[in-house]
Amino acid sequence: MNPTTPQGAAAAMAAAWDSAAQGWDQHSGLIRAWLEPATAAMLDAVQLAPGQRVLDLAAGAGDQTLDVARRVGPTGQVLAVDISEAILRLAAEKLGAAGLSQVGFAQADAQTLGPELNGFDAVVCRLGLMFCQQPLLALRHVHAALATGGRFSALVFAGPQQNPCITTAMAVAQRHAGVAAGDPATPGGLLSLGNPQLLTRLMEQAGFVEIEVQALSAPFRTPRCEDYVEFVRSAGSPVIELLRPLPAAAREAAWLEITAQLRRFTTPHGWVGPNALLLMAARRLA
Repeated sequence: MNPTTPQGAAAAMAAAWDSAAQGWDQHSGLIRAWLEPATAAMLDAVQLAPGQRVLDLAAGAGDQTLDVARRVGPTGQVLAVDISEAILRLAAEKLGAAGLSQVGFAQADAQTLGPELNGFDAVVCRLGLMFCQQPLLALRHVHAALATGGRFSALVFAGPQQNPCITTAMAVAQRHAGVAAGDPATPGGLLSLGNPQLLTRLMEQAGFVEIEVQALSAPFRTPRCEDYVEFVRSAGSPVIELLRPLPAAAREAAWLEITAQLRRFTTPHGWVGPNALLLMAARRLA
């Protein structure tokens, strides 16, 4: 399938996250510690309550889905949607093990949600919207999925200056892969929605009201730099995909340089990687 078409890009994205699914799940404890405060803020923004019906978009391995399900309780309903079938299977195992039977699962692309997904009291999306090649289209689908008065909140990465770990890893990977550094704001990239004014404009164009965008500090803490790099090596799909075509020795050289450059964030109390997110929240008026 042609990767330059929307369908081809979606298929490539699904395959990439299928490959990274196991690594993302294996590091779920690390990810939870990193994103727990931001996730709580995202869920607070949609005012979740028992009995509500919620769409968890780009649900991943189900970490935040657990929190959503617990907030809406056994009388609520949660639909976890992701482009990756493999990562959804891991989410289903996690939610099943927790005994949370009010959660359903569906493979879908945020940019092509069907009209059957409608009437939700809330939609949440944690670190998924920025991967959409057509974020406005995805937001319009989110708006259509909400009931009148329903609320939406999402987390995306802030801009390049606030995320030096991401920019360092990507720059090294691009250089080793012989890929020219692109504009971070190009749709579909990790930092593509890092401009608050852009987010606000897109939300307005999608029909949302009461739009709020705020910056959140979310430092990534591990005992050693190598622990963070191991996480990226197994779960950081954008970097993994850049380096995948290289011979094994060349890939290893890139990872060694990434590690060396990121060691500058080592502190007397462990490795602390600067990281910043944007939390956006809004409501569907009609």
